[in-house]
Amino acid sequence: MGVPTGLRVLRVFVVAWLVSSVASAADLPKTKGLHQLQADIPDVGKVLYAVSVPDRYDAARPAPLVLVLHPGGQRMPYYGAGFMRGVVEPALRQLQAIMIAPDCPGASWSDPAADKAVMTLIDTAMREYAIDRKRVLVVGYSMGGRGTWSMAAKHQELFTAAIPMAASTRDLSIDQLGRQPTYIVHSRADEVVPFEPAQETARALKKLGRDVQFEALDDFTHYDMLSYAEALRRAGRWVASRWKD
Repeated sequence: MGVPTGLRVLRVFVVAWLVSSVASAADLPKTKGLHQLQADIPDVGKVLYAVSVPDRYDAARPAPLVLVLHPGGQRMPYYGAGFMRGVVEPALRQLQAIMIAPDCPGASWSDPAADKAVMTLIDTAMREYAIDRKRVLVVGYSMGGRGTWSMAAKHQELFTAAIPMAASTRDLSIDQLGRQPTYIVHSRADEVVPFEPAQETARALKKLGRDVQFEALDDFTHYDMLSYAEALRRAGRWVASRWKD
């Protein structure tokens, strides 16, 4: 069986990134664009990640922060960078946010090592950049979408919005979910992560009075990841409207 189209395109983005140089995380770059970095995190080890600095970044005007969690599949170095560059950054460019996209150091984003790596990188970004702590978003697809649910539930004091795409909530209880504005995107044609549980989760959260928006897509299989871009753009506008409230 060949590599699914969405992941195959993502691999192309990653390979293109590997020809550029890798910087250390001692001083995070302030110039606009996407930058590949690596960090040595105690009890975790070397973590590869990328940072995107928006065109209009100004240290005098705090920017939003977006944590980008890549999907599963056949991972390559700077897999998170490829996902951010190919899908998330173009769709959420309107937010003019600092974005961080690590490579998951564990089997999933809910692993303790992954959680520690993510929190360490976020802490570093908040020290290095002017970040508006009222505008901190986590977004991910598939495994990254499951990680989005998990991170938003575990760090409710940090994240002020979440966008899980093609994601399962798995063992998380409904009471843990949707504590911040949450925009859920899922396709009816998803053959890997069923559509109906995602729809039921959204309905249950709305009954609890949570600020949740659910967008159902048609025809896109689980591996049509790039086809989620327009929905992600709409999700970004919705999140921005919530941040203004």
